[in-house]
Amino acid sequence: MSQPPLLVFGYGNPSRGDDALGPEFLTRLEASLDAGEMPTAFETLTDFQLQIEHALDLEGRPLVLFVDASLSAPAPYILTRLSPSQDESYTTHAMSPSSVLAVFEQVSDNSLPPVYLLSIRGYEFELGAAISDQAKQHLDQALEFITGLLVSNDLGAWQEAIKE
Repeated sequence: MSQPPLLVFGYGNPSRGDDALGPEFLTRLEASLDAGEMPTAFETLTDFQLQIEHALDLEGRPLVLFVDASLSAPAPYILTRLSPSQDESYTTHAMSPSSVLAVFEQVSDNSLPPVYLLSIRGYEFELGAAISDQAKQHLDQALEFITGLLVSNDLGAWQEAIKE
């Protein structure tokens, strides 16, 4: 059985302005794949928020990328490597990506794959709002950045792309 492809997990609420950056990132990334612009196989997954069950989606992956909007990330985006951590979100309805990784370690006999978080700077998160023009620019830049990493298909390039 072949190993599942890279998982790109975009989350956020499409009805809350810039919170839609994660799901919109996936829509655009899938369009690039459909247009034949991406030689790298990947699978996408989206949800409004992370849940404990999402730990199972990491099973057997060579690499995982979470994509989310952020009010505190530096503009236009930041890529960080994640490690497991049981934070306060572990006991709430929505979880942080690090908490999802901690659950994975508790329920899986397999090693955790490299997991990254792409935080795209957003500004407007009101219910019913559209993605702001400034956030759309950040989304375009983030998509170009990640597309470059996906096309290179080099795990080492991901670690080198992190700005300490």
